[in-house]
Amino acid sequence: MNMLMNFVLALQIFTALAMIGLVLIQHGKGADMGASFGSGASGSLFGATGSANFLSRSTAACAAVFFVCTLALAYTSNDRPKAASTSILDRPAESASAPIGAASGAAAIPGPATPGTASAVPALPVPQPAPQPAAASGAGAIPQK
Repeated sequence: MNMLMNFVLALQIFTALAMIGLVLIQHGKGADMGASFGSGASGSLFGATGSANFLSRSTAACAAVFFVCTLALAYTSNDRPKAASTSILDRPAESASAPIGAASGAAAIPGPATPGTASAVPALPVPQPAPQPAAASGAGAIPQK
């Protein structure tokens, strides 16, 4: 089975490279216009229109082989065992674990933390008031009335 898959993979790579080469060799639609005015393309190996048919049919054949190889590789790449289904829908639901501070039967309600107990929500630091500067005496001080 493994040797067959290696052959299919090698065939897919070969057909992909052949398709790239065939597409690059083909002329565009505007290139046929010059052949009708005698630009020398009619004296090619395949004739005036023979190369277009041969190259387009070869590209179509390579595309078909590439498509079949891709489908074969995708179908056989499934590594799951065929007897047992491992779908996520077949497994039982997992229950969520209770929070740290919750009792065995009660749900935890977030609230302020009291010393000696755990809380589900951490306590926020309490902001301290900024220190007030002491009244200066002497030069620059404004006298109080």
